[in-house]
Amino acid sequence: MSNKRTLIMKRNDLLKVSEQYGSPLYVYDADKIEFQYNRLKNAFRKVGRLKINYAVKALSNISIIKFLYDLGAGMDTVSLQEVRLCREAGVPADQIIYTPNGVSMEELEGAAALGVQINIDNLSILEQFGTKHPKIPVCIRINPHVMAGGNTNISVGHIDSKFGISIHQLPHIKRIVENTGMNINGIHMHTGSDILDIEVFLYASEILFETARSFPNLEFIDFGSGFKVPYKDGDIETNIEEMGEKLTQRFNEFCQEYGKELTLAFEPGKFLVSEAGLFLAKVNVVKQTTSTVFAQIDSGFNHFIRPMFYGSNHEIENLSNPDGRPRFYSVVGYICETDTFANNRRISEINEGDILAFHNAGAYCFSMASNYNSRYRPAEVLHYKGDFHLIRERETFDHLMATQKLVSIH
Repeated sequence: MSNKRTLIMKRNDLLKVSEQYGSPLYVYDADKIEFQYNRLKNAFRKVGRLKINYAVKALSNISIIKFLYDLGAGMDTVSLQEVRLCREAGVPADQIIYTPNGVSMEELEGAAALGVQINIDNLSILEQFGTKHPKIPVCIRINPHVMAGGNTNISVGHIDSKFGISIHQLPHIKRIVENTGMNINGIHMHTGSDILDIEVFLYASEILFETARSFPNLEFIDFGSGFKVPYKDGDIETNIEEMGEKLTQRFNEFCQEYGKELTLAFEPGKFLVSEAGLFLAKVNVVKQTTSTVFAQIDSGFNHFIRPMFYGSNHEIENLSNPDGRPRFYSVVGYICETDTFANNRRISEINEGDILAFHNAGAYCFSMASNYNSRYRPAEVLHYKGDFHLIRERETFDHLMATQKLVSIH
């Protein structure tokens, strides 16, 4: 097995922390998060005004939010609850952008009341909000009708997407803005995740620039994110440095054309935290069938749904026996439905009780966990400069019962 991407933390330390806090367990490396943040920041260092807003939905633990805010990041949120989490973590309201989809007018007004930047993605709400609150600055999310993203569930800029206002509806947007007198201070797009073709992204950016010309009072242009990260040795990824060089030149040119220096904003989630995360799980049973060897772990899609939901391929390592003879295993969970993490994957020989580490477990893993089968959600630990910090306790039966009420109806 290749050691190129082996581990961002030492095996023995991970085995100890797994023993200390139990399994399954999420472990995040803050040094890797900081490295990724600085890498993106450096790629766009020639932009006069740059704002990196962390996509909170990727990993919404308040310690992660605070760590990124302390690095200089703002926050990209998609729910009122995420806004409140950011405020609890100490992030000022003016460092938060709220980009919901299909929420009620009441929720939108609730976020606006907290003082965050509002981003609206449909004509109906835009007109309602502009009529009632014309003085509150609003960003508009445009759908550029550009297909980007590695999976249909994460490609959100195409013509049939529920996200954003169609670029072809620009005359409707302008009519609403003129009639309400509302203040449009930002333009936004998000084409999708796992972007590989930089030229497609730049093409979509030109559509955004063209849209921006219709609004004279902009303060920022938000290009979304969706940068692809590697999931295995030799895996392709978004060339951030090349994108930075090309988009910086074009953005600076546009600012000159526009007659004003604007802020270039991004909202990365996976790019910042995916590679920083490991998911540790214990092998309960090694089960041989007529054709397959199953390694059944003490988890399932209730904790780690990406392989089942997105078809994502997460590298799996045997921490307990890293130098064992590689064999082929299908790694599965303990849920009462098919929950397969990997089929016929070559992994160092597995024995019952071994601890397996799933790579790229920082983004959309814990944040998509559930209590299905009434299982407890795992603990979370943050590693920074050699020390491990518990940032979320493992759930207990009391958590399951906290909001339930026993009612007798006989």
